[in-house]
Amino acid sequence: MSDREYVYGLHAVQAMLERSPKRVRQLKVQRGRLDARMQALLDQASAESVDVERVMPDELDRLADGGVHQGVVALVTPSQLWSEEMLGHLLDKEEGVPLLLVLDGVTDPHNLGACLRSADAAGAHAVIIPKDKSATLSPTVRKVACGAAETVPLVAVTNLARTLKQLQQRGLWVVGTAGEAEQLLYEIDLKVPTVIVMGAEGTGMRRLTREHCDYLAKLPMAGAVSSLNVSVTAGICLFEAVRQRGMKS
Repeated sequence: MSDREYVYGLHAVQAMLERSPKRVRQLKVQRGRLDARMQALLDQASAESVDVERVMPDELDRLADGGVHQGVVALVTPSQLWSEEMLGHLLDKEEGVPLLLVLDGVTDPHNLGACLRSADAAGAHAVIIPKDKSATLSPTVRKVACGAAETVPLVAVTNLARTLKQLQQRGLWVVGTAGEAEQLLYEIDLKVPTVIVMGAEGTGMRRLTREHCDYLAKLPMAGAVSSLNVSVTAGICLFEAVRQRGMKS
């Protein structure tokens, strides 16, 4: 693993400074950019004693690898994915009703980032991904997540089917999403400890994952489009759980 990682974009860098300031080693800021948003970010960096270097735009372009950096890139210590053991400890000490999101082979980093953002907003306790054939934490994921990558545990597991079985043994109910399901999501009780499973873009859940679901559910589709983007579906499902549980901001 590299000893460095880059986070780019005003919102993502601000989230790092607010939530994990000890991990921010340096900011690289575009020369000549002096607007209010950038100044607020620089004031925040100064308060955390973070070194700031003024650089030319082409260096930021290189570090962001084609991403939209908005004039700032942060050099941070690499983040760590959570392990299955860490997830177990999290559930052991959790006092609320668990709500987990599983992404079975979602490979688009934009979708992973958007799912993390929805998971954070809905109060989900963790997002679970397989270690292989899945998007993982990256600068793009962090930028799309708008800070949620720093607050929602992202758990990488070796065997997703085994993990689902272990969660069921802990008393969680596994709800998989599938367009051909007979039940609507709104007909399922999500007030109980729940794992919501999203399949991969295009192919859906793998067979073994599907077999470990207690329920299969679908969303009503009234138009000509047969399916929604995985991150949109994740958001709808998570907030249906929020609605049923009567959570308030």
